[in-house]
Amino acid sequence: MSISMAARHARNKRLQDAIFGANAACRKAAEKFGGEKVTNATIGVMMDDNGKLAYLPTVEKIYKEMPMTSLVSYAPISGIPDYLAAATSLTFADNKPEGYTGAVATAGGTGAIHHAVENYAEKGEKVLTGDWYWGTYNVICREVGCKLTNFKLFDEKQNFNIGDFSAKVDELLTAQESLLVILNTPAHNPTGFGLSEADWDNVLDVFKQHAAKGKRINLLVDIAYIDFAGEKNATRRFMKKFGANLPDNIFVMIAFSMSKSYTFYGQRTGALIGVSASKDVIDEFNEVCKYSSRATWSNINRGAMALLTKIEQDSAIHAAYEKERDALYHTVQERAQIFMNEAKDCGLNALPYTGGFFLSVPTAKAAQICEELHKELIFAVPLKLGIRVAACSVPAAKMHGIASKIKQAEERIG
Repeated sequence: MSISMAARHARNKRLQDAIFGANAACRKAAEKFGGEKVTNATIGVMMDDNGKLAYLPTVEKIYKEMPMTSLVSYAPISGIPDYLAAATSLTFADNKPEGYTGAVATAGGTGAIHHAVENYAEKGEKVLTGDWYWGTYNVICREVGCKLTNFKLFDEKQNFNIGDFSAKVDELLTAQESLLVILNTPAHNPTGFGLSEADWDNVLDVFKQHAAKGKRINLLVDIAYIDFAGEKNATRRFMKKFGANLPDNIFVMIAFSMSKSYTFYGQRTGALIGVSASKDVIDEFNEVCKYSSRATWSNINRGAMALLTKIEQDSAIHAAYEKERDALYHTVQERAQIFMNEAKDCGLNALPYTGGFFLSVPTAKAAQICEELHKELIFAVPLKLGIRVAACSVPAAKMHGIASKIKQAEERIG
């Protein structure tokens, strides 16, 4: 009999990540057949048309010019103040809502999600998100002692399913006094979907009905891919609805990340931004998140925070950075549009895409279809509800034909 030395609550922890599993299979195929013959639609990073990791030249230049003291010194636990101000400004652009805001630096967007779940979901209770979701939400909830549950993200017309969302919120707040809701929008992972202005009005109306009964509603908006969703102020217009426009017992948090917008994935730098009508809520937010930072990573990457601050404080550097990032945005849009156009032409049911790194095809046979695609040296990610295709990592030339091959594989399986 084997012996376990782990604590009882930790003994069954096993991380099974479909994304990294699919990418591993792709790497093996590339080694055997050659990278030029393989299509890697698994990984969530920007790849150029030669299959190399893409990064922004301005980010590289500024980072290499930074003094060692900026790279290796400890940072304050909550983050460098100028960085927090810059991250808050970038989060809202010209759409900062009235009210009070707070911010804490986090280990990427994942760290922001962790802090929101750790501090704004009751232990043993349920956190709500859509049924199409990034799997790490569930890992975080389980790690901190919560349970993730889902509403149906799409209705029968593939619009935001406000009916099921409302019903699920009603159900949970009948059993719970508070609720944390996670919405990943715009440029949702894994579908590329985004809530409309009308969708946001409906969501907030649902919250207000329960807030009027004394329930506490905490909302986390995951905006990891927002800079790949369209013009910066158009994509952030919904944020005006937060803050002073909501009662004190509806608290909104926003997960900001440097990973995608700055092609700085491995530096693990982000922030959790809070906005409320109440100063007391924000003061509490700053304190509880600072405590959680000390208890997890203590403080985060000073160099990355200094880099973002440098870019945002110099107008010429910022303009160069925005031009380069915008070029990447258009690259992803071109690739995704190829897929969506060809999906329409061949009759493949793809979910609505507005922006971001990914798009998805709903199917109950995702694993089988992905196995079929492997025969054609095409590698995508099989999810519970369908197939995720990473537009960010597939060159335009290789994107042609993927939709029809998925359709053909679907028909062969039956």
